[in-house]
Amino acid sequence: MLTRIISGAVGVVIMAGVLYCHDTLVLPIAVAAMVAIMLYELLRAVKMEKCLPILAAVEACGIAMPLIYSKYYYIKKNFKDGEGCYVGKSLEIAGEYTVIAFGITLAAAFVVFVTWLRKHKEIRYEQVFFSLASMVLVPQAMSTMVRIDRMDEEHGLFLLILGLCGAWIADTGAYFSGVALGKHKLCPEISPKKTIEGFIGGILSTGIVFAIAFGVHYDDLGIGAAAFVIGMVCAVIGTVGDLSASMVKRQIGFKDYGKIMPGHGGLMDRFDSVLFVLPTFYMLIVLFNFMDFHILSV
Repeated sequence: MLTRIISGAVGVVIMAGVLYCHDTLVLPIAVAAMVAIMLYELLRAVKMEKCLPILAAVEACGIAMPLIYSKYYYIKKNFKDGEGCYVGKSLEIAGEYTVIAFGITLAAAFVVFVTWLRKHKEIRYEQVFFSLASMVLVPQAMSTMVRIDRMDEEHGLFLLILGLCGAWIADTGAYFSGVALGKHKLCPEISPKKTIEGFIGGILSTGIVFAIAFGVHYDDLGIGAAAFVIGMVCAVIGTVGDLSASMVKRQIGFKDYGKIMPGHGGLMDRFDSVLFVLPTFYMLIVLFNFMDFHILSV
C-alpha cells in the first residue's frame, strides 16, 4: 500500500508540473512520451514489441500526433489576416494538418502490412489488427489533451484538468458507493468488484462534481446544469473504457499492462478509461458550446 501511495504521489507531482507548463511545448512532448509508453505496453501485451519494424512504425505514428496538433493550434493562434478571412484560413490550416496526420497514419499502416506480408508465418492477424487499432486509438485519444488545452486560451487548462479528473472521479465515486451499497455485480466475469450500485454512484458523483466545478468557475447555473449531463455521460463512457481494458487483460492473461508505476501497473492501467473519457468530453464541450451554453470563450 505504501508503494502504491508513493508511486501515485510521484505521478501527481509530475502531472502537476506538466499542467503548470501547459501553454509550452512541455504538454505535447509529455503527451507524446505517454503515448509511446502506452503503445509499447499494448504491443507487449500481444507479443509484438520485438518486431522492430512494426514497433517503430506504431511508435512514430503515435509520437507524431500530439506534436502535429500542437503545431496546428500554435499556427492558428498566431495567424493574423488583415482581410478578415480568419475563418477560411483557419479551416485551410486545419485541412492541411489533417492531411499530414492522415498521411503519417497511412504510412505507418503500410509498414505494418508490409512487415506482416514478410513475416506472415510468425505474425497472426489478431496481432496486426490489434496493433493498428492501438496505433489509431491511443494517439488520437491522448492528443485530445492538447486539443482541449489549446482550444480555449482562457478556460483550456480548467477544462483539461476536469476532463482528466472525470474518469478518476467516477472511479472514486463508484468505489465508495460500491463499498457502502454494493450488492449486485455489474460484470462479475470481467471485473468482480464492480457493482451496479457503485456504477450509479460513480455516474451521480461525477455529474455533481462537474456541475459544482463548472458552476463555480463560470458563475453560471445554466452551465452547471449542462456540466451535470456532461459528467454523467463521461462516467458511463469511462466505465466502458475501464471494462474494455480489463477484458483485454483477462483474455491475454495479464495482471497489469506494465510496471512503470509500482503498485499501479503501467500507464495503460491508469489511463484506460481516460482514453474514452477525454474524446467524449471534448466532443460534448464543443456540442454544448454550439447550443449556446458558452463553455468556450472563442
